Amino acid sequence: MKYTNSSKAVVISLCVFSFLHSNAQTNKEEKSAISTKVFSDGTNHWYHIKDKTNIVNPIPNQPQYAETDYAKIADNILLFQRNNGGWPKNYDMKAILTPKQIDTVIATKPMLHTTFDNETTYTHVNYLAQVYTLTKETKYKDGALKGIDFILEAQYGNGGWPQYFPLEKGYSRHITFNDGAYMGIMNLLKKIVNNDPDFAFIDAKTRKKVTASYEKGIDCILKMQIKEDGKLTAWCQQHDEITLLPAWARKFEPPSICNAESVDVVLFLMAIDNPNEKIINSVQSAVKWFQDSKIYNTRVESFQAPEMDSKYKKITNDVRVVTDSTAPPIWTRYYELGTHKPLFCDRDSQFLYSLAEVSRERRSGYAWYTDKPEKALKKYASWQKKWAVGNDVLKN
Repeated sequence: MKYTNSSKAVVISLCVFSFLHSNAQTNKEEKSAISTKVFSDGTNHWYHIKDKTNIVNPIPNQPQYAETDYAKIADNILLFQRNNGGWPKNYDMKAILTPKQIDTVIATKPMLHTTFDNETTYTHVNYLAQVYTLTKETKYKDGALKGIDFILEAQYGNGGWPQYFPLEKGYSRHITFNDGAYMGIMNLLKKIVNNDPDFAFIDAKTRKKVTASYEKGIDCILKMQIKEDGKLTAWCQQHDEITLLPAWARKFEPPSICNAESVDVVLFLMAIDNPNEKIINSVQSAVKWFQDSKIYNTRVESFQAPEMDSKYKKITNDVRVVTDSTAPPIWTRYYELGTHKPLFCDRDSQFLYSLAEVSRERRSGYAWYTDKPEKALKKYASWQKKWAVGNDVLKN
């Protein structure tokens, strides 16, 4: 196997620390830690969900670096970064890898199966930028810049981003809000646009490109907001990359108005200073939709049930909906286009109208209800008084 110089450096560094984890730290490292919470989705998938496509799988009791070992975690991030600048999903960036695992990961660097799904790539870029700020080691800056270039290259001409890049077949080509992909990218770009100190290393030329990408991203968000009977509502999990209309994602994720994913979009738009009329109207419309789509007297509970094996994992619980007059308002994840009925689905893609109709594997393995819109509703009052004086849509 032929390694690049940078790959050799990563291998040497990781092999030295793999199973000889030392508590010796620099004074700066003793006081500093960078949160790895942003990688929790991928970490949970790696340890708990079967996936035959994994590059490497965890060994029993796989050791992990502490959060204060940020340089070693960043070395892991560089190890997993592919030659095109992006990352594969669903691995533990804190794992202390074995030499064999390291070799296997390095062998996949030329692969092009790179993604924004499950909080991938944009989180890695942000982490590397923070580590560079603390260490000033060039390799972390270079990795971050390579990741930023990947993000800019992946953007469609209309301003959206696919789930995977380079483009692959199927729904991964659609513009993706699911699992925070789109808004994760936008929040990263916003840091650069707003001169976040962790990105002070970015040159003027790159910063200009990022600013243009960010503005196109906002424009695309506004164009994708779903309009029903002449009124704007919210967004779908995925939108067709050409028509920008709501689109199917996985077989149980139908074209619909998706409240859970739409909340992060609204919170992002609310955080924009001096919003223009289009942004104000977008927020007002989405907040009104959240208010109008509330479901009352409903509680969702999980309970122990006989153990069963599925293709994906072992299931020990089930989920049901119960009537509860004391329950706070709740929302379904999906609302049917046109009718606005609460919508559910199964792996056969059939539309269902109650959670009880969904198979146990999907019923217990997916978040069909959400309380996330409450976050936007709580923030609305202060936003409205600042940017939409005299037009409180929750009172009209």
